Amino acid sequence: MFRLLGWLFGFGMFLSLAGVGVGALYLQQISNDLPDYTVLKDYQPPVTTRVHAADGSLLTEYARQRRLFQPIETIPPVIVQAFLSAEDKDFYRHGGIDFNGIARELRDFAVAAIDGRSTRLAGASTITQQVAKNFFLSPEREIERKIKEAVLALRIEATFSKDKILELYLNEIYLGSVGGQTYGVAAAALNYFDKALYEVTLAEAAYIAALPKGAENYHPFRHPQAAIDRRNWVLERMRENGYISPEEAEEAKAEPLVVAPRETGTRLYSAEYFTEEVRRQLGALYGEDQLYGGGLSVRTTLEPRLQEYARKALMDGLIAYDRGRGFRGPVASIEIGEDWGVDVSRITPLRDVPEWTLAVILEMEGNSARIGLRPSNEVGGRLSETRVTGTLAGADIPWVSRQLSQVLNVGDVVYVSPVDGKADHFTLQQVPEIEGALTAMDPRTGRVLAMVGGFSFAESEFNRATQALRQPGSSFKPIVYAAALDNGYTPASVVLDAPLEIVNGDGSIWRPENYAQQFYGPQTLRKGIENSRNVMTVRLAKDIGMPLVAEYAKMFGIYDSMLPVLAMSLGAGETTNMRMTAAYATIANGGRRITPTLIDRIQDRYGKTVYRHDERVCQTCRSEAWVNQAEPVVLDNREQVLDPMTAYQITSMMEGVVQRGTGTAARALGRPVAGKTGTSNDYKDAWFIGFTPQLAVGVYIGFDQPRNMGSQATGGGMAVPIFTNFMTRALEGEPVLEFTPPPGMQRMLIDPASGIEANGGGAIAEAFKPGSGPNAPNSVIGVGSNQYFTPPQDYAQPQRTQARESRGFFDQPRRARQQPQPQRDRGFFSQPRSGNFWD
Repeated sequence: MFRLLGWLFGFGMFLSLAGVGVGALYLQQISNDLPDYTVLKDYQPPVTTRVHAADGSLLTEYARQRRLFQPIETIPPVIVQAFLSAEDKDFYRHGGIDFNGIARELRDFAVAAIDGRSTRLAGASTITQQVAKNFFLSPEREIERKIKEAVLALRIEATFSKDKILELYLNEIYLGSVGGQTYGVAAAALNYFDKALYEVTLAEAAYIAALPKGAENYHPFRHPQAAIDRRNWVLERMRENGYISPEEAEEAKAEPLVVAPRETGTRLYSAEYFTEEVRRQLGALYGEDQLYGGGLSVRTTLEPRLQEYARKALMDGLIAYDRGRGFRGPVASIEIGEDWGVDVSRITPLRDVPEWTLAVILEMEGNSARIGLRPSNEVGGRLSETRVTGTLAGADIPWVSRQLSQVLNVGDVVYVSPVDGKADHFTLQQVPEIEGALTAMDPRTGRVLAMVGGFSFAESEFNRATQALRQPGSSFKPIVYAAALDNGYTPASVVLDAPLEIVNGDGSIWRPENYAQQFYGPQTLRKGIENSRNVMTVRLAKDIGMPLVAEYAKMFGIYDSMLPVLAMSLGAGETTNMRMTAAYATIANGGRRITPTLIDRIQDRYGKTVYRHDERVCQTCRSEAWVNQAEPVVLDNREQVLDPMTAYQITSMMEGVVQRGTGTAARALGRPVAGKTGTSNDYKDAWFIGFTPQLAVGVYIGFDQPRNMGSQATGGGMAVPIFTNFMTRALEGEPVLEFTPPPGMQRMLIDPASGIEANGGGAIAEAFKPGSGPNAPNSVIGVGSNQYFTPPQDYAQPQRTQARESRGFFDQPRRARQQPQPQRDRGFFSQPRSGNFWD
């Protein structure tokens, strides 16, 4: 008997040792396959990139996982207590594995199985085990994964402090999809309650701690009762663990679950074109991973006040043009059912035009209609049950000439906006077909203070300020004149405005024409730019040479490589609104090269500055203390691309454009303004680029697929009013500043017709560089040296018998580009066009 017992004992010991050996080998094999947990020392989770305006206000955030890293020292105790109570009450007492918890779970599972209740074995995972799983393992419930999780948990506990492990957990854990994919407690406080973490209440902290068990199961809008029940369960655990009193628990349980999801997307609806351009630039600089997870802090140049003014000015201008073409029809048509609100809610409105709302025609009678407004969405996305109706009266829609019953039917869905002073009266609105752009820039630094790339970003994300390649027309002429002034000409130099024929390389003939299809004889450069003379501009460009003009266009940043053909002197090439505005800003600041920027500074997740736009040198800006030293001197190390005296001369000449020329509508500003209009051939593009000493602004108007806008659609008629509207508000309260000439320039009174010195009425004070002065009498460029030009009696008519002036390398602008250039990022083309440019 004893022998048998001994044999059984020995055999049992053998099996035990064999089991231990096999288990050891199995653990060794698993351990060899475990990831390197020491990387947690350098934990850098994906963190939200935040973009701010110049005044510090938040513009937008970029993230795949919305997370704000919160050090454990700054996490409020109520958050820690709520999570410990919900997930691992013995966290500070166990060594990574809670054996008592595992025993409890096994007991409960066995009891449930004996009673015939369906249940599953709970994980009984500690917070340390959850860290191991979230960082290194898959979420599947498998025995091998649980063993790996336990081994990793033991190693993590041996390496890191409890506080460090808890910090990792509270910043990594997934906490639902409200407000975006939310990770970590700091992001949860923002996305669920629009609060900083330290501001959350006891009830809110308990709800956040309820989410790790299954965030979508406790969604506050889809499963509100389950969410409240789970929150109250956490509060009860906090009471049992002694963190809160019974009275505090009951008071928190009685609170309703009020979730206020944080806005996503651009916070300033008028700035979506701007923020999207910033997003593209950040992606190009740092890549997608850093953009969406690098935790960058980006300070942009945007001034929210100016952005609002820019959007309003451009919208008003586009709407005014569009209304002149009449009403085109409804947005959509629906059948009026039992609940028209549900039907009209299926049509998505333009989210960035909050002044308008969609409405459906419910009843129609003559020149009036009863309308139903699109119901709003409540928090959580549910459609409001409130139905609001109003009146649409033809008397409030002066731009629609016919009766409403002739243009609208019951079931038509249209945009409307409230009529001032009439709560239930609305006027008809229409999304314009015409598009445009406005860029406002600080001419001293190149900082883009406002940028609008179209009527609505929600309708079209194509940014017409930076992506649309359009012909600048006559707004390019100041570059030609600046090149001439920089190379020996003066504002009083006289150029012949007479019929001109150019023989192209293929033998065809180009005859440039002026806007009025007349010729005006000898004209000073000032008169030529003020009145936008095409023919004399071509003759001037021919005289100085197009290769020189092309070089200046490159220096100003308008073109990277301009074809040196004469039609380009009239703006036949294609460029962007941003480039043109930067070129004019270069003139405005005295000829220093401007590099436009939307970003002032970028800091990494640790606050270190990794990018700064302003590269000027200031060696005395950093001082330990004030000891009566002189003010710091900032050295401007930017390239001088234009003589400051030339810059002042062309600025003075463009002041004349506003005072006497094609841009006179801008005189309403009542302050010194310089600028130039531009209208391309067939009225397809209308421009005005202008500036004061404080602000440079470029306005462009045109159809995305270029077509004739009408014979009245000139830069002076369309773009200048938008410029003036914006500048009136942007410069309100700002001091009136004059354009200051650089030292050494002299002024003389000049006859604007002949360019010679004069003292009589009508003379203009012209600025001359040292060593230069008025013209000699009868000195006219284009008819030979010192040859006086006498116009014939029928001079006002185009002359076809003049001798041809040939330039063999010239080709028509349509042939100048062999292949159409694709618009960047959008995939459609701006068609090459011919080369007579009107204003």
